[in-house]
Amino acid sequence: MPEPTRAMRLGVAGPVGTGKSSLIGTLCRALSDELSLGVVTNDIYTQEDAEMLRAAGVLEPDRIRAVETGACPHTAIRDDITANAIAVEDLEADHGPLDVVLVESGGDNLTATFSPALVDAQLFVLDVAGGGDVVRKGGPGIARADLLVVNKTDLAPHVDVDAELMVDQGRAARDGRPVVGLSRRDPASVGELADWVRRTYAEFRRGALVPSDPGPMAPHSHSRDEDLLVHGHRHA
Repeated sequence: MPEPTRAMRLGVAGPVGTGKSSLIGTLCRALSDELSLGVVTNDIYTQEDAEMLRAAGVLEPDRIRAVETGACPHTAIRDDITANAIAVEDLEADHGPLDVVLVESGGDNLTATFSPALVDAQLFVLDVAGGGDVVRKGGPGIARADLLVVNKTDLAPHVDVDAELMVDQGRAARDGRPVVGLSRRDPASVGELADWVRRTYAEFRRGALVPSDPGPMAPHSHSRDEDLLVHGHRHA
């Protein structure tokens, strides 16, 4: 098969506060010497995640682009991917050829997943501070994303969570799909995450990586002033 003519697009999704931006910064530090990287972040009304990554100096500032979704974060990664697709294409036009573009979802609930039309592979991020039972609550990202990351394992003793048990429960929920327990302060776990990205990128370059859809989101609600909007998301 011919080699791809564009970058691999890697989606990073998960609930608010699980450390998605920090994980992306960790990957940029680990891989930027060997891979040409770009980042697209999503926030509803601000560009704070992009600004944080630029301030951290993990990549050249212009390699980090921001999308303001203006609505449910998952809408821009699943239902109407136009803004993110344009941001990725603009990055490649300005800095290409790129090897990998990391696309960070806005913080969302347990059901947010990327459309396979936007990303070639996706990982889902939980953290120990969210509670040791969160893996058992399930959802398409937890069960079927290409990789599940249990983040901030160094905090586990401080929040009375058994991080190893949480990782084991993630493996049980995923039918053998990979799980990484991650602390950015633990070089071994950072290496495990970086190695997964390397393997996935090598598969992409061989033309052997087939994007999979973890599944449609369940109907859910958002508070809108005093009303409650309940909606679902079509299969993308």
